[in-house]
Amino acid sequence: MLDYLTLKLIWWAIVLVLLVGFAVMDGFDLGVAMLLPFVGRTDEERRVAINVVGPTWEGNQVWLVLGGGAVFAAWPLVYAAGFSTFYLALVLTLCALFLRPVGFDYRSKLAPPAWRHFWDWALFVGGIVPSLVFGVAIGNLFTGVAFRFDSTMQITYGEGLLAQLSPFGLFCGVVSAAMLAMHGGALLMMRTEGAVQMRARRIVPVLAALVVILFVAGGLWISHMPGYSVTHMGDPGTALNPLQKSVASVPGGWLGNYAGMPWLWAVPALAITAALFSGASAWRIWRVTGFVASAVAVAGIIATAGLSLFPFILPSNLDAASSLTVWDGVSSHKTLWIMLIVVAVFLPIVLLYTAWVYRVLRGRITVEHIREQSHNAY
Repeated sequence: MLDYLTLKLIWWAIVLVLLVGFAVMDGFDLGVAMLLPFVGRTDEERRVAINVVGPTWEGNQVWLVLGGGAVFAAWPLVYAAGFSTFYLALVLTLCALFLRPVGFDYRSKLAPPAWRHFWDWALFVGGIVPSLVFGVAIGNLFTGVAFRFDSTMQITYGEGLLAQLSPFGLFCGVVSAAMLAMHGGALLMMRTEGAVQMRARRIVPVLAALVVILFVAGGLWISHMPGYSVTHMGDPGTALNPLQKSVASVPGGWLGNYAGMPWLWAVPALAITAALFSGASAWRIWRVTGFVASAVAVAGIIATAGLSLFPFILPSNLDAASSLTVWDGVSSHKTLWIMLIVVAVFLPIVLLYTAWVYRVLRGRITVEHIREQSHNAY
């Protein structure tokens, strides 16, 4: 059995990988939905965009379920405090996500243009609202979440949804939406032909440039924000009470990891380079490489956020000492070990099945394909 400290670090990495997997795999579904009203001017063109993601979007959402399940199993205190604090935001996200299955399944049930136009915009809402909310949630991690523990480990909560819509939180929401829209556009470039691909080629470079500008601006913003640093804590290789540590607020503290380990700057640098390459690929129609670069950019941006916050998982703006870290917000040693075995068995199965599905469904979607498969396609 691995020691407790190693398991804590492994589970931090696993949860980060699952979040990256969700952003990369389901992110292009959300991105295509956001671009739907803009890349398709006719009903057939919009059906082309929908059928790029229609057969796989449900499977891609497994990554969201896996991420939530991993947080519940590995970080129960984070699950309790975070999901309660962001309760209204999560409800809003779920209501928006409900529009996706209904939109995909009911859009083509009736022929009137008004009916289909309504569901096109419903799918747009189902794409942009979760993208914004996820970004706002990440932004709130840097500004702090309104919760605290008392001496009996009871949780008290502070501000609600409106307070979470801070300027930096909304800024991160815009970064998230632009990033996933770029990713969706890269997928459309890779898997479509004709007018839909042409419009995606025009949009992706603009979105890629916007993502890079916003990402750099966000880094500069964070460098002037107060961040947290653990000043005193017990042995991280043992079970720790979150209140058994001291936390100090440090100007620019969220960049402290990069000062101590300069090689970490390679991660945001890779994200910027990949985003720029994805945008440039539109001019040369580098289909696969452009999409892969977009996926790398998405992964790099999320990894940058995780590395900046480490070891904090859920910082508190009501009581810095109540902030949850990798060391004191985790489950027991035995639980982490058993769950690691489960992940080692089932995660490769999920990856292999996903690879097989995408191999079977490979190929480009065109208007001609929609006409030939009019009764079978979305």
